[in-house]
Amino acid sequence: MKIRRVVAGTGADGKARVLSDGVAPRSVEFTTLPGHGAALLWATEAADTVGAGTASDRTGEAGFAPAAGGTRVMMVTFPPDAVMMRADFDAAAFSAEAGRLVPGLAETFEPDHPGMHTTDSIDYDIVLEGEITLELDDGAQVLLRRHDVAVQHGNRHAWRNLGDKPATMLFVLVGARRTGGGA
Repeated sequence: MKIRRVVAGTGADGKARVLSDGVAPRSVEFTTLPGHGAALLWATEAADTVGAGTASDRTGEAGFAPAAGGTRVMMVTFPPDAVMMRADFDAAAFSAEAGRLVPGLAETFEPDHPGMHTTDSIDYDIVLEGEITLELDDGAQVLLRRHDVAVQHGNRHAWRNLGDKPATMLFVLVGARRTGGGA
């Protein structure tokens, strides 16, 4: 997944400027699930600041899920679910690959319930291309189309591409502290 990322900030002289312009450095393509890719576009931590010379690029060191007060911006392309239903699909190999390619997020997925996961974050989920279904643990399924937005509050969910074309989404995760019981 080659996504252009332009980073602007404030130089030491107090003037706004482009600090970097190029391919997002943390883009991955899965070999075990053709058509599935992800790009971590930017990451912040709770202690990050803004101002002259403070645009630290943390994408190379950050996990894909933020801690409380941190943020993550990522783009993900989901192939149709039919790709995962192939007779030769190796779920164990896919899980291992996800652990290497999207650390921090891969660990939130439930092995006994494929696709279901929970993150300690407020998520802003925007469909850029295609259609995708948001599945909740109460069985509700919500079809989202291009430019639809879902906002999630640390709830258990899965993304299902029930169509025959890839779906691409932009995710903004804001790390939060979990209160009350339950995942």
